[in-house]
Amino acid sequence: MMRPKEVLQKFVEAFNNADANTLAQLYSDNAINHQVAEEPIQGRESIRNMFIDSFAHAKMTCIVENMFEDGEWAIMEWRDPLGLRGCGFFHIVDSKIIFQRGYWDKLTFLRQQGLPIPRK
Repeated sequence: MMRPKEVLQKFVEAFNNADANTLAQLYSDNAINHQVAEEPIQGRESIRNMFIDSFAHAKMTCIVENMFEDGEWAIMEWRDPLGLRGCGFFHIVDSKIIFQRGYWDKLTFLRQQGLPIPRK
């Protein structure tokens, strides 16, 4: 069994390698990934597909600024090379992520990546 912080360290390594398959294996079958700028994604396969799509459209790198563990939770403050900052909260049970919530500025991300900004 891995501690939550160890799972999160594996997450960062897979994320920085744009490895959606390894990332997906870190989640439980019915996990929820809720990036607050987006609708929640539920289920390992849906989360894997989200990562595949994200890596296909943007060059993303996670530079860990702080990483903490508290019981079944791992918490990370991060930045990327372009200056975007955010944080993530990961509820981890039996070495699997069952819930993730991430906070970051979507508008800044889209601008930095040169991606279209949706108009309402």
